[in-house]
Amino acid sequence: MIGFLVSNRPPPREGYGVKDFLYFSFYILLPFILIAKEPDLGTALVLLLVGYGVLFLLGINWKILLSIVLVIGISSPFIYTYLIKDYQKKRIHDFISEEPSYHVKQSMIAIGSGGLLGKEKEEATQTQLKFLPIATSDFIFASFVERYGFLGSIGLIFLYLLLILHLLLLYHHFKKDYMISVFASGLGLLIFLNMSVNILMVIGFAPVVGLPLPLFSYGGSSFINFIVLFAILENLIAFRFMDSYDFNRKL
Repeated sequence: MIGFLVSNRPPPREGYGVKDFLYFSFYILLPFILIAKEPDLGTALVLLLVGYGVLFLLGINWKILLSIVLVIGISSPFIYTYLIKDYQKKRIHDFISEEPSYHVKQSMIAIGSGGLLGKEKEEATQTQLKFLPIATSDFIFASFVERYGFLGSIGLIFLYLLLILHLLLLYHHFKKDYMISVFASGLGLLIFLNMSVNILMVIGFAPVVGLPLPLFSYGGSSFINFIVLFAILENLIAFRFMDSYDFNRKL
């Protein structure tokens, strides 16, 4: 959607101004508000960051960025007091407290027990004996590290970074085709944010939220969504010259 909007309103050389920024903000904030209302604040924040991250890559005036930082900083106490629900406040409190929550504590034990090379399946006690909660979805990274160790975790993160780099290179390569460049960069940001938040969450550096590890966590809906996104991107690249074809010309 943002790719279509940007194609109709390309960024000027000096970057988007206030009027254009407000125009795009409407389409970014609308799904954010609806999803946050569910409530699913984690997914809503990821989509918000993806939307504004794409605008940042395209270019917006630095004064707008400064204004956003100031507004968020000033309004943070109000947002925490009146807009964030009690269970979300508890997650933030657990994150900043000296003692981590049970989930995070068991996750860090699993990661630490994996060592350098990991353990055999039968010896991975945190996962096998179900001390590690939600080991197949939210905390699957901790389960993976227990099995394959530090080197396995580095290999997995490296594969994610290669995929994200490839998507950002597509953004650069098709920079004049806003539909492809915006979609590729948005997908790259989406994978990066989901991956980063999930990994930081299980090692205790971010509040616990229900964000899956992309293309890795157990759960059909998340996997299908990402596959559909990649399929749309492939379609955009494959048929990028379709508008210039003359289908009425006889061969």
